[in-house]
Amino acid sequence: MAVSLSKGQQISLTKTAGPSLTRVRMGLGWDGIMKRGLFGFGGGRVEVDLDANALMFDADGQLVEAVWFRELQNANGSVRHSGDNRTGAGDGDDETISVDLTRLPQHVTTLIFSVNNYSGPNFSEVENAYCRLVNLDGDKEIARYDLGAQGSHSALIMASLRRQGNDWVMTAIGQTSRGRTFHDNLTDIRPYV
Repeated sequence: MAVSLSKGQQISLTKTAGPSLTRVRMGLGWDGIMKRGLFGFGGGRVEVDLDANALMFDADGQLVEAVWFRELQNANGSVRHSGDNRTGAGDGDDETISVDLTRLPQHVTTLIFSVNNYSGPNFSEVENAYCRLVNLDGDKEIARYDLGAQGSHSALIMASLRRQGNDWVMTAIGQTSRGRTFHDNLTDIRPYV
């Protein structure tokens, strides 16, 4: 059974998913903005382009690699992005980032997952947004974080994965920020590295 995370909550992924945890996927899903037409007729969905990011930091807190819509994998291929979904159309995860924890470079001690609204509207207008962590060995959801933080922000620092010996600890962050890409959020991300 998946753990429903709240802001600031930590879980040990090894304790939650078992010692066989080697590959995880962070999934991001959302729906476009529902617009109502004149007198409630003729409305429809406006497409929203949310972007999932995985930022890799070393023990000194330096950003060493980033996987996002312009860089779909890291140098050794241990972190891979599914590609840019510019609409949010369809069911399930709209963008995913898969991480092979066994192949992740040893100098990477923290991964930060974040979301940016590249198309511009703030998150208060985006419907059904969530992120989730899935154990790819068995395709089992181990944690879910509903991105229900409403407000005028256009970015969200979702969660971190931090190496602790042979274990990985996930922390739900849920910190709002602003900007179209993760570059705009680095100042807000630093406290969580």
